[in-house]
Amino acid sequence: MELAPVYDPLTPPAGLETALMARTDAPMTQAVRFLRARAIAFAPHTYPYEAHGGTHHAARCLGVSEHAVVKTLVFETDGGRPLVMLMHGDCNVSTRQLARKLGLRQVNPASEAVAQKVTGYQVGGISPFGTRQSLPVYVEATILELDRIYINGGKRGFLVEIDPMHLREALNAQPVSVALCT
Repeated sequence: MELAPVYDPLTPPAGLETALMARTDAPMTQAVRFLRARAIAFAPHTYPYEAHGGTHHAARCLGVSEHAVVKTLVFETDGGRPLVMLMHGDCNVSTRQLARKLGLRQVNPASEAVAQKVTGYQVGGISPFGTRQSLPVYVEATILELDRIYINGGKRGFLVEIDPMHLREALNAQPVSVALCT
């Protein structure tokens, strides 16, 4: 008797990524348009959005590790220039270390109004893909070591599962080590 192949959602079988990218049940957001225009394979995941639920809620709903859920954070430099920082869901950003790595005196979280204006996305649904303005993107270096990540797809309650190497290729994301994990 031949056993059926085992499906591991973190390592899709050959050809499945292309099929997942072609699925039409993903919300049509700027992020999805960005990914499709660059032929970046992704798997869409929706879940019931919960205000202030954050990555913990998303990870619980999808049944994945919160460490693999990546949050998109918008910061402003001491000169008022916005930037995007991608961080593990279960970690925080050391703004002191980030400023030091960027050769700045300080960086601070952007206000909701600034984050929404520069990205074109609503807070809670900010994606690094397809932002309104071209922004410098930094990624916690250990995110690039993961096999798969879950990152916002441009709408509250919507994550896309992708290979983290696409962050460097598509966004020119610069790796930095600024995580504060507990």
